[in-house]
Amino acid sequence: MAHVTPDGHPERIDRIRAVHDVLRSLHFKNIVHREAPLGREEDIIRAHTEEHYQHILASAPEHGFEYLDSDTIMSEGSLAAALRAVGGANAAVDAVFKGEAQNAFLAMRPPGHHAEHNRAMGFCMFNQAAIAALYARHKYDAERVAVIDFDVHHGNGTQDIFWSDADLFYGSTHQMPLYPGSGAASETGVGNIFNAPLKAGDGGPAFKEAMKNKILTNLNAFEPDLIIISAGFDAHIRDPLGSLELVEEDFAWITLQLMEIAQTHCEGRIVSVLEGGYDLQGLAGGVGIHLQALMHGSAVMGSEEQDDEEDEEQ
Repeated sequence: MAHVTPDGHPERIDRIRAVHDVLRSLHFKNIVHREAPLGREEDIIRAHTEEHYQHILASAPEHGFEYLDSDTIMSEGSLAAALRAVGGANAAVDAVFKGEAQNAFLAMRPPGHHAEHNRAMGFCMFNQAAIAALYARHKYDAERVAVIDFDVHHGNGTQDIFWSDADLFYGSTHQMPLYPGSGAASETGVGNIFNAPLKAGDGGPAFKEAMKNKILTNLNAFEPDLIIISAGFDAHIRDPLGSLELVEEDFAWITLQLMEIAQTHCEGRIVSVLEGGYDLQGLAGGVGIHLQALMHGSAVMGSEEQDDEEDEEQ
């Protein structure tokens, strides 16, 4: 809440308020809430350079705003928020590897998937997904870690950090052309990067086809020891920063697909970290169905259909 951005900035405090409102629903009365600890330098610099880490620390203002670039902004509370996002992602990794949970969701801001090895950009300071992947490998000997990203924007930062490591898998659907300009299907790293770009106006059918044909098949063959989801909900039809037309059912579908692969290869271990989502209603709906899927598996699809039928009757 203390990561303040200027008036009119899309990555705003109201986003996390909308998520908190969802979590107050009776649907989530049995969810276990944990406070995210502060991330540690030693974990951050596995994914980022020491220079980048020190630059973020030095840029944190005592008051007012500090612009890391034209749209990546720090206020007095931003550093603590960014460090807790890192610490929360790693704590979620601890939880799934210690058997305290099969999966975990990190409700965080700022997002992270645009932060490159040595560069903050796109609202992002540290790359929580990449940091968590390398933390899992360091602490739990997870040989193969995958990040699956369904944000409307390509996760150039995760791709940059994973580019040369065949034991790290990055798969992304995203609108193209769109910020940040990367994510072509021809960008493949060392055979570990799988980009499936979509065009403006694409909805659920195109999204599912891209996921099935390009990403899920290769993910299954990769046999991950952990799946991390970069869960961006700005591919929702309502979102102002993109032009894809996904709806809640599409987010439920991909969550269930990833759960099935996780069950096959890594005892169900999934860590999901919040990325984009800038229409509050679309964000709330996306997070809600994503969490219900993580909690209840395939049963959530039947319950959603029943809810829809009841709404029609009313």
